[in-house]
Order: sequence, then structure tokens, then C-alpha cells
Amino acid sequence: MRKFVIAGAVAVAALGLSACSEQTQDAAGETADSMAEDASNAVEATGDAVEGAAEATGDAVEGAADATAEAVDGAVDATGEVVEDAGEAMQD
Repeated sequence: MRKFVIAGAVAVAALGLSACSEQTQDAAGETADSMAEDASNAVEATGDAVEGAAEATGDAVEGAADATAEAVDGAVDATGEVVEDAGEAMQD
């Protein structure tokens, strides 16, 4: 019984496909092409977005490294001045 139902469903599907006009088949092909192009554009846009995010992250890291280096330089200079002042105070 099950085989008859499956065979009937396959026959109906085959008749449905054969009944499609050439115009319908062309439209389906154009739709598939359009979907493929849209997917390609989406992948490209995603790649561009990832590249932009990577550049922004690199710039942020570079800026943070520069700020840290400036802070360390300032701390070293301040420490040197304190030590120098202490040495002069000890001499007096």
C-alpha cells in the first residue's frame, strides 16, 4: 500500500513538473541566478565589514599602546624629578 502512495506522489510530481511552461522554467532560472548574485554580494559585504572592523581594532590597539607609552614616560620623568629633589634636599 505504501509503495502505491509513493508511486502516485512521484507520478503527480512528474506530471506537475512536465506541465510547467518554458516561461515558468525561465523565471525559476532567473530567480535562482538572482539569489546566487544576492548571496555573493552579501558575502562580499560581510568580508568588507570584517576588514573594516579589523582595521579599527588595530588602530585602537595602536592608540592604546601610544597612550600607555606616554603615561610610562611621564611617570618615569616624575619619579626622576622626585629623586632629584630628594637628593638636593639631602645635600642641604
